[in-house]
Amino acid sequence: MAFSLYAALGDSMSTDHYPTCDVRQLDTPPSRLDPLGAAALLHSNDDARWPEFRGRELERLHPGLTFLNLAEDGAMIDDVATEELARLGHDSNDPGIMLTLTAGGNDLLDALGSRASMDRAVRQIERRYEELIATLREELPAATLVLSTVYDPTDGTGHLPGLESLGRLPLEYLDQFNARVRELARESEHTLLADVHRHFLGHGVSAAEADCWYWGRNMIEPSARGASEIRRVWLETLA
Repeated sequence: MAFSLYAALGDSMSTDHYPTCDVRQLDTPPSRLDPLGAAALLHSNDDARWPEFRGRELERLHPGLTFLNLAEDGAMIDDVATEELARLGHDSNDPGIMLTLTAGGNDLLDALGSRASMDRAVRQIERRYEELIATLREELPAATLVLSTVYDPTDGTGHLPGLESLGRLPLEYLDQFNARVRELARESEHTLLADVHRHFLGHGVSAAEADCWYWGRNMIEPSARGASEIRRVWLETLA
């Protein structure tokens, strides 16, 4: 399939914010971001930084491809379903459209800070995600849609720097959500699974600094290497 449009939807797993901070050694994202996030690298590789991926980016594999990075730092599922889809535009039967989606992680973190039952909150998150996928499939029925599982920077321990006040994080809810993402990828036509969660295990809190794929100042965010590894999973999925 030759793609004519690549649109990235979702949250900071896709954006340039924290890979830029990582490379520039900044505490907060600057006003001007470098194209170092997963979506940007999938579209156009940084050959000097990541020579392994030279010639494998979408812009070279699909000449004339248009790139829309609609993902936003902090975006939740409802933000994707409203603001990001509105920016994507009208319905289309074009099979040349390809979408990547990273969503759900911020919703799960938000649920941790609420007083609502986690069981009920996660069921609601799953429903919102299912509705988002149904909308995407209705509006873009022929598009290739790549769903990404949410990674676990605790490497299965449930303990994360900066969130110590919450105690051990209830990873069973992350596993439950990711299982639903996997099911939707199997059930939906023209929909693929990028299992970022599986690929990233062992590269979080349990890893040595050189093998950690998360931004050191806030380990829920991808580092520059982490962004490249998300891109790796997407490329392997598309292949």
